[in-house]
Amino acid sequence: MLLFPNFNPIAVQLGPISIHWYGIAYVTAFLLGLSFTKYLAKKHPAGGITQDKIESLFTYVILGVILGGRLGYILFYNLDHYMAAPLDVLKVWQGGMSFHGGFLGVVIALAWFAWKHQVNVIDLGDRVAPAVPIGLFLGRMANFITGALVGRVTSPNLPWSMIFPHVDLYPRHPSQLYQAGLEGLVLFALLVLTTRKRIVRYQPIGIFLTGYALARIFTEVFRTPEITHNLGILQLTQGQLLSLPMLALGLYFLHLSCRTSK
Repeated sequence: MLLFPNFNPIAVQLGPISIHWYGIAYVTAFLLGLSFTKYLAKKHPAGGITQDKIESLFTYVILGVILGGRLGYILFYNLDHYMAAPLDVLKVWQGGMSFHGGFLGVVIALAWFAWKHQVNVIDLGDRVAPAVPIGLFLGRMANFITGALVGRVTSPNLPWSMIFPHVDLYPRHPSQLYQAGLEGLVLFALLVLTTRKRIVRYQPIGIFLTGYALARIFTEVFRTPEITHNLGILQLTQGQLLSLPMLALGLYFLHLSCRTSK
């Protein structure tokens, strides 16, 4: 068994100013995501989507991620708490962001930007989607560093089982690392490979939606669920349930990409 290193959630302390790992993860993700999206826009130009427009777009994306992620967490996971303590809504440095909420926020941001700048929203999404796993990887690593979203209890014979002393003394799956690997590294590598030579319309969006949904549904098996739904013979976590529409939409987009590439 491994012992969780018990990192300090504050990365840098400058007098009264605290810089948290979550903050570093978000800033780094936005900067790297912007750079990679600009690279794709330059390498695979389409419909007036220039590097300058991508820079303007990321203001919308940042707002979509932060506002959508926070509102999604409140609505999907912890509404009762925030109804009782509304000021806690502002404490984003403590974590509490929902990917599915952030995803919806970004979709709205892309649609608004595409309408305002008269560009095709699918072409725009196909150049943004491959950059999203960068943020997912960094976000999951921040989850691990801060000891959040721990895994389910497992056998002590599992070589990489880990004890998180701030939770209890049972060996658990380091599920944050599973998610960082599948949602982040594997999905990013797949999207890089499929956009290396050309971008087939609908394909990057379809691969991202399908790949993320499958990765999330699988890794939730090892993660301590925050909410569980009993649906007859099925028991689904909140994350799995919210990923099902993404999976269906992703498969539909892949179907469209196959028709487009013919």
